[in-house]
Amino acid sequence: METNKAITVLAALAQEHRLAAFRMLAATGETGMAAGEVARQIGVPHNTMSTHLATLSNAGLITPTREGRSIIYKIVPEAMRDLMGFLTDDCCQGRPELCGISSNNAKGCC
Repeated sequence: METNKAITVLAALAQEHRLAAFRMLAATGETGMAAGEVARQIGVPHNTMSTHLATLSNAGLITPTREGRSIIYKIVPEAMRDLMGFLTDDCCQGRPELCGISSNNAKGCC
């Protein structure tokens, strides 16, 4: 992952409702969740959540799919793996196990 891409991804996650939405969608796995349900569970207006979901989508963290009248959002596992790898590649002089991070966890996320 390039530094500028990492900055974009981290910036997308650096907001309370977007981080909550991403974590919620990560928990749903391949099933995903309708945008309206994400908004309801987080407790924000639908139009506000649409803006947050667009930010996450533009950062490449989630992807929308239309199912009937609903838009279902799912995480993009590769994006999280790439970010985790970027953040841990140089941990402890190339020995992430010294920092308590196994390279399997960093690269095998999601």
